[in-house]
Amino acid sequence: QVQLVESGGDLAQAGESLTLSCAGSGPIFSGLSVGWFRRPPGKGREFVAVISSSTSTGNINYADSVKGRVAIARDDAKNMVYLQINVLKPEDTAVYYCAADLDPRGYGYYVHEYEYWGQGTQVTVSS
Repeated sequence: QVQLVESGGDLAQAGESLTLSCAGSGPIFSGLSVGWFRRPPGKGREFVAVISSSTSTGNINYADSVKGRVAIARDDAKNMVYLQINVLKPEDTAVYYCAADLDPRGYGYYVHEYEYWGQGTQVTVSS
């Protein structure tokens, strides 16, 4: 079983940066790919970023809407995955979720591809 806990969500001003953290537990976490999704107010969950397991493809990918402003990274020694969001915009306001995929290759771009989910952390960006 894998458990995921997000943290780092906050109220921020447009133009600032935030780093979200995802703490994973369970012996298989380092072998999973991990994605970040977000759910803007009144909308469904949307893909933000994904990173493969460190021993797999090395793939990292980002949604076009955030490309150039976000960076995903993992620290397997700490069972952590991070999402840094730079130059925050009001449209980044959402609940951010991390999710783990049993497929280690890091090609999961859809909600249904992920087996494990955290509870989410709220990011609110004011203009």
